[in-house]
Amino acid sequence: MLVSQLEDSMRKVIRQRIDAGVLSGTILARQTGFQQAHISNFLNRRRGLSVEGFDRMLEALGMSVTDLIAPAGNLDTAREYDDVPIVDATIAHHPDFAAREIADVLKFKRAFLKRVRPRTVGTRGDWKRFVLVKADADNALAMYPRLVPGATLLIDRHYNSLEPYRRREPNIYAVFKGKTLAIRYVEGQAGHLLLRPANPNSPLLSVAIESGRSATDTIIGRVCHIGAEV
Repeated sequence: MLVSQLEDSMRKVIRQRIDAGVLSGTILARQTGFQQAHISNFLNRRRGLSVEGFDRMLEALGMSVTDLIAPAGNLDTAREYDDVPIVDATIAHHPDFAAREIADVLKFKRAFLKRVRPRTVGTRGDWKRFVLVKADADNALAMYPRLVPGATLLIDRHYNSLEPYRRREPNIYAVFKGKTLAIRYVEGQAGHLLLRPANPNSPLLSVAIESGRSATDTIIGRVCHIGAEV
């Protein structure tokens, strides 16, 4: 397969994810370190990628070269993709979901989901691992510029540890607060979780840990992917 054909396969994957609302040019630019104009020029075939740039794009997409070397028209086969449910934020702490509770589903590359590392504290074997919720205006404001209203958040509910996923980079968590979710950076304190916003103009929140429960019980999961429309 020619390099130009690999790039065309990559463009197809990127456009599929953008159309599905799980990726945007802004997010891809941030993940790869490219300027948005660079991303746009690549998608519109006005420029190609260097070897280093190609590797950075694959890493951001959670793919390998072999994922792109697929028979024509075979990128969307069921065995390569998993359906992840979109649910209302008020039920994101339920272990599983009835069909009537699922607003929609989005497809994610199975290879990408397998590469996401879990870190579970306690027992969550009966919890459906991945779930999607939409960021509301309050959470988007608190986590601006990381989030925008309506962004689709992929939550790994098998990662409720306070250990950082990447060194020197704080995790973004979904935390059950009241009757809904708060999307914030999280710090553990004696008897409380401190929910820290990215936006310095938003308040610091606190969630009390109920007697007999641990801090990690209150954490729904780690936000491991953010998708938004361009």
